[in-house]
Amino acid sequence: MRTAPGKEDQESPLLRRISSSESPASETAAQIRDQRYGHYLEAWELSLIWSFTVSMYSIGGLLGCLVAGRLAAAYGRKRCLVLNNVLAICGAVLVLLSKTVHSFEMIMAARFLYGINAGVALTVHTMYVLECAPKRLRGIVGVSVGGFVSFGKFSGQVLGLSEVMGTEDRWPFLLAFSGFIGFLQLVTLPFLPESPRFLLLDRGDRPGCEKALRRLLGASGDLSSEVEEMQVEHAALQGVKSHGILELLLSRSVRWQLFTIIVTFTTLQLCGINAVYLYSSDVFRAAGIPAHNLRYVALGTGLCEISTIVTCGMVIESTGKRVLLIRGYLGMAATLLILTLTLYLQEYVSWMPYCSMVLIFIFIFFFSSGPGGVTAPLPGEIFTQSYKAAAFVVACTLNWVGLFFVGMVFPLIVEYLEYFCFLIFFFFCFVSGVFVWYGVPETRNRSIMEISAEFERMHNKTKPAPENKLDTVYLTHSQTGQATKL
Repeated sequence: MRTAPGKEDQESPLLRRISSSESPASETAAQIRDQRYGHYLEAWELSLIWSFTVSMYSIGGLLGCLVAGRLAAAYGRKRCLVLNNVLAICGAVLVLLSKTVHSFEMIMAARFLYGINAGVALTVHTMYVLECAPKRLRGIVGVSVGGFVSFGKFSGQVLGLSEVMGTEDRWPFLLAFSGFIGFLQLVTLPFLPESPRFLLLDRGDRPGCEKALRRLLGASGDLSSEVEEMQVEHAALQGVKSHGILELLLSRSVRWQLFTIIVTFTTLQLCGINAVYLYSSDVFRAAGIPAHNLRYVALGTGLCEISTIVTCGMVIESTGKRVLLIRGYLGMAATLLILTLTLYLQEYVSWMPYCSMVLIFIFIFFFSSGPGGVTAPLPGEIFTQSYKAAAFVVACTLNWVGLFFVGMVFPLIVEYLEYFCFLIFFFFCFVSGVFVWYGVPETRNRSIMEISAEFERMHNKTKPAPENKLDTVYLTHSQTGQATKL
């Protein structure tokens, strides 16, 4: 992006890279505008158009997650996911036609449709896979959500290389690749069963639930324990309708579960992972890596994130989600403090950039092995079925709002604070680690009813704990209207 004379020297390389709109797609948008109106775009006009185009994805994502809970409750998890793929296919068609018909507005519309698709998919997909997974595999299945998000980002990095699809001729196919994935899901998802928990707890269809479980677990699978756990929750929620967002926000019975979602999903975007990725290029350049090789080195950070999340999935059932979250948050907080110091000293000590480079990979390790892999499935593990859809909507809304906030405010923070901006992210990581340590119970190998009882025990010291976690479970008045003994 061109800047005003004299201003270029005052801006840091990082800030120029954040605000830059130089890409094959943005250049094509500028050419379309030139051809249509007969004059060249000013730098600020091109930056404004491209910033709005990029932000349409977050706006669509926020809208998608706001309606996802209601759609999933009304039409079912599987049907909602199947129909959602139509949006991705429509977005891909718009992108492919945009260059032919000379319309950058079609790119904006496509980004908006992609955002809605992502907002619905992230919410409903997480609900679907957690409800289909048996209790012993719920941890690793939950981590798979973050794992595939990381794999998607890495795939975008690879496909965006100029040797692959990152050229002026091939960028429409790059942006339309999501449509191919959507089509693949559209033709394969109908062969999968509906969520067993949805069928029993929302629809009261026990035969359908057992049929779905039999397809998921196989003929030799143990259906009795899974059905028994669902029956306990079904009996407790008998006659209780699905709660909306306002009811969730006002309910005293799930107050600490709601606090857990607010803290973890807010910190997911404000932990500094985006800042670390943006600063990584400057650190690698200072370490002596040639500029034309930085994009390949960046792939190493993506591979580090994927491999760490895979490792997290392998140890989560033995280590526990609570331990991984605490270790991740506090490890990231300590790394950010040391990274701030090394970035400050690298102008004075020649070998300090190498320390910064190592710290970047350490930070990614703590993020991927903790919040990056564990946060996404949390609403499905700590809320009962009647609150689950609303909880996912609140969680994903926080995620999209945080993403939009970071995208809008982070450049200003960098301009004034530079690498000292990491101290802000240190605060969020440290506070979240302390909160999880003292306020969140372990969820490993526990049913949702057991987890709810543990939240009650931790934060309501005056009430005695149940005599037996399977024989006696009490739900408060705000959940069922009366105490229910199972």
